Amino acid sequence: MRYNKPADESNLFTLDQRLAGDTLRLGTLSLCEVLRFDDRRYDWLIVVPRVAGAVEFLDLDAAQQVQLAREIQQVSQALKNWRPAAKLNVAALGNVVAQLHVHLVLRDEGDAAWPGPVWGHSPAQRFAGAEAAEQCHIWQQRLNL
Repeated sequence: MRYNKPADESNLFTLDQRLAGDTLRLGTLSLCEVLRFDDRRYDWLIVVPRVAGAVEFLDLDAAQQVQLAREIQQVSQALKNWRPAAKLNVAALGNVVAQLHVHLVLRDEGDAAWPGPVWGHSPAQRFAGAEAAEQCHIWQQRLNL
């Protein structure tokens, strides 16, 4: 399923259109939207704090910073439980999408971009309709969403 706005829009949070177009929406945690990058080659999740206008970690108040760390830990643990031997990379980059978001990507020596970064390596190999729905369901279960 593609991204849909959360039911509660009172804080005027909207997901960056590039993130919306490149991901599958998995659900929400207390602070963050949880997305799956739409590329079958990687186990790649993204958390996006639902805070209007947040670009930098410093744009979050202290409680939000702590909650973001908790949610990164929660998603990280689900990824490592899925594939314990993989290397987990966690990064908050904003060169293309300014909106604060954190990538969590499992990497292996055999993956398509190894040893370089996954960003910009090659065009994404997107999931087909039923496969996209299945991926969402699988990750929603792994994350208890």
